[in-house]
Amino acid sequence: MTSTSIIRPDLTGKNRSSAPGTVFAMLLWASLAIVCVFLFFVLAIIVQKGIARFDLDLVTDQPSKIAPQTSGVASALYGTLWVCVLTATFALPLGIAAAVYLEEYADPNSRWNRLIELNIQNLAAVPTVIYGILTLAFVVRGPFAIGGVVLAGAIALALLILPVVIITTREALRAVPREIRDGSLALGATLWQTTWKQTLPSAIPGIATGSILALSRAIGEAAPLILVGATTFVTFNPNGVFDRYTTLPVQIYNLVPQDRQAFRDLAYAAILLLLIVLLAMNAIAIWLRNRYQRQW
Repeated sequence: MTSTSIIRPDLTGKNRSSAPGTVFAMLLWASLAIVCVFLFFVLAIIVQKGIARFDLDLVTDQPSKIAPQTSGVASALYGTLWVCVLTATFALPLGIAAAVYLEEYADPNSRWNRLIELNIQNLAAVPTVIYGILTLAFVVRGPFAIGGVVLAGAIALALLILPVVIITTREALRAVPREIRDGSLALGATLWQTTWKQTLPSAIPGIATGSILALSRAIGEAAPLILVGATTFVTFNPNGVFDRYTTLPVQIYNLVPQDRQAFRDLAYAAILLLLIVLLAMNAIAIWLRNRYQRQW
């Protein structure tokens, strides 16, 4: 009969090795709790001070320097809608097409394609103000010189979200199993037919989610629009792509430093309106992901 030896773990050493990890986890949770407390505090102030001015007149009346008690943000809201629609028109088709090419057609071993992918990754982390400077130099002034109009703001935001759209679309395409492509090609379909009939429809939930989140980021931007001439005080709604305009973030940026309390109350109401719009867009993105996401 052979005797078996029982190996007892070194509990003391294990506890010593896990102690730094426990401390680090506690520090992370403490940091998260502090950030959440400040966030809830700011949200509570916004809701408390903005709910008094949050009514129908807020979205139907134009801003006024004479009577801030009855003024609204109609011009900023319409300007935001104009810029958002044009940004989606420019960025989404181009970004989705670029992602399809890089993921389905481009040679991943090509030095040129690797350079393009590296630049896309870097552009996603570029500060937003850089896109405003670029648009200011080449679109507002420079070769095109169209001025600070709706089209210039849309181009700046389209450049801003284009890398994000490309990256999220590529991730959605990668989530589609390779077997679907191979099965379609084995049945005689061309690469374009496989991409158009099989790959893209399967990736639509991920593409839609990423696109909506990218647009919600564009709606909340103020820095690039200030550089490209989004006027801080506009009392009319834009009627075309070559009209002067303002947006909700720029309008808020103009209202917050004002001395009169009525302007600050209007700023809180505008912030609350912008938060509701952003939360609605993020909720739609989450619903699309949960509703149409496939488990392969």
